[in-house]
Amino acid sequence: MLVGIVIAVLFGNNFFSESKETAVINSIQIETPVPQEESTPAKIQTQSKQTSIPQVNSQRLFANLEKLSFQRFTASERRRTRNYIIDELKKQGWESSLEQFDRGVNVFAEKLGTNPEAGAILLAAHYDTVLNSPGADDNATGVAVLLEIARLFNSGATPRTLQLAFFDKEEAGLLGSRAFVNNTARLQNLRGVIVMDMVGYACYTKGCQKTPSGFPITPISDKGDFLAVVGDTEHLPLINTFKTIEKSSKLPPVFTLPVPLKGVLTPDVLRSVHAPFWLQGIGALLVTD
Repeated sequence: MLVGIVIAVLFGNNFFSESKETAVINSIQIETPVPQEESTPAKIQTQSKQTSIPQVNSQRLFANLEKLSFQRFTASERRRTRNYIIDELKKQGWESSLEQFDRGVNVFAEKLGTNPEAGAILLAAHYDTVLNSPGADDNATGVAVLLEIARLFNSGATPRTLQLAFFDKEEAGLLGSRAFVNNTARLQNLRGVIVMDMVGYACYTKGCQKTPSGFPITPISDKGDFLAVVGDTEHLPLINTFKTIEKSSKLPPVFTLPVPLKGVLTPDVLRSVHAPFWLQGIGALLVTD
């Protein structure tokens, strides 16, 4: 599921380019720990060189997940998490900054695009947990995906500016993302937000996936075998970019949910860090399992 998330965010949309591009999912190469024949690496190397498509490193992705799977609730635990995030970003050539607010600290990093008029795209995940939880799915998975995306974009140029935000105190009432949107200068050039929250869990038993009451539509499956992308109806072009993803064995099915009235009638969709952006009129997507 985690590898599929990275691929979907990177290649199932045109967030990082100024014009629409065709996603060729089956040509994306994924590094896995499975042994391969001697001729395979040469084939992969040639194809990657021809298509210039980054390789998702599943080993690195899961290594970050394992290292982040500890309670991140107390001040010292969250400081340890921030230090890990900052160190990993630095290894990939990203400079990050700490943005303090009442009761917490966000981590922010930015890679400028080649076209100042193209605006910025923000990728975000919260890094804190509730008490007595290792927070593996909620939300070490989202942080691990952002760190892998940072690695994939550490050298390649994009027209749009790419921003990464690791929000603190989501579990205390979305405090980190609320503080972020209160800085109006951050929002002026922002063209869209993609939030990763709980993106690593899957279940394949019939009935294992429960839908919150009050949802206006029924998901594509009662199993936890799909990826949900939630957006507001005021920014349909943003959520529709995920509808262009080609079906592939490398990706879970994608279920898009356009929400009217900024989620007022369906409060269950407002429980992650995308919600404060909706209230500020910024298009934001919640990507979740």
